[in-house]
Amino acid sequence: MPIAADNRPALPVICGPTAVGKTALALHLAEHFEGEIISADSRQVYRMMSIGTAKPTNEELQSVRHHLIDVAWPDENFHAASFVSLAEAAISDIYQRNKRPFLVGGTGLYIRALTEGLLQAPSANQELRDSLHARAEAVGSPALHAELGQVDPDSAARLHPNDLIRIVRALEVYEHSGRTLSSLQDEHGFSAKPYRTLKICLKLDRELLYRRIDQRAEVMFEQGLLEEAEALLQAGYDPALKALRTIGYRQAFALLRQEMTRDEAINDLQQSTRRYAKQQLTWFRKDKSIIWLESSDDFDTIEVLIENFYAI
Repeated sequence: MPIAADNRPALPVICGPTAVGKTALALHLAEHFEGEIISADSRQVYRMMSIGTAKPTNEELQSVRHHLIDVAWPDENFHAASFVSLAEAAISDIYQRNKRPFLVGGTGLYIRALTEGLLQAPSANQELRDSLHARAEAVGSPALHAELGQVDPDSAARLHPNDLIRIVRALEVYEHSGRTLSSLQDEHGFSAKPYRTLKICLKLDRELLYRRIDQRAEVMFEQGLLEEAEALLQAGYDPALKALRTIGYRQAFALLRQEMTRDEAINDLQQSTRRYAKQQLTWFRKDKSIIWLESSDDFDTIEVLIENFYAI
């Protein structure tokens, strides 16, 4: 069992932006090291949302055991604390069976919460959150971003004006507690490290990454993203749910409402995904412990890194 002298379990982390090739690398490593994959993706946790979240295929799921995929319904309030609780249980289970866990995904908040400790911030206030979302619908997300800049400029500087979910959370924390989210984060310091980690972040030339993103958007619609969105509606799920206000489903619902043509929906999905990839890269660049590698050429290098990591 690969546990360091300080008794912390070893946990390799494979992260990076969407469409960079994390799944292919993770499958390769898990097979090589007799491991299992813990998905650190904030949307792949939801059932009935496979195409729009680019979940691993059934064949991939059968080749290597995955955890934290399809563990919640779209209307469940799943958050970082939920992820940490389930991920910790999965890691313990994996080690008890003498396997090795690999944390794989692009949701930086989930990765940080698991590997560095969870920020103790005020819990969600649904009434306040609904009010903030209603204001965003009336005046636009950039207006709320400007409001956040007045009360919490550090948080505002970290967030894109269209990142409504995180803008609302920062405003919610301030209005609920009188404290800024950035000050709570600074006090916390994210210094609790329950696992010994090796963080590998994949990168690609921007043009190549964007071509992959554009192609994936087209493939999603070819594979049935629109039909998946229709199935969610038929199951009674409201498109206004947090899980469904995300990239892919937002465009699919707009197409179903005839607010966009198919070409417009695909183009909007491509643009939104490219922006999201930039946000992911910005997040990961802040972590100075990350090792950056080219995803397409470094299988052998990564294997050696992980072998040396386990040998410590």
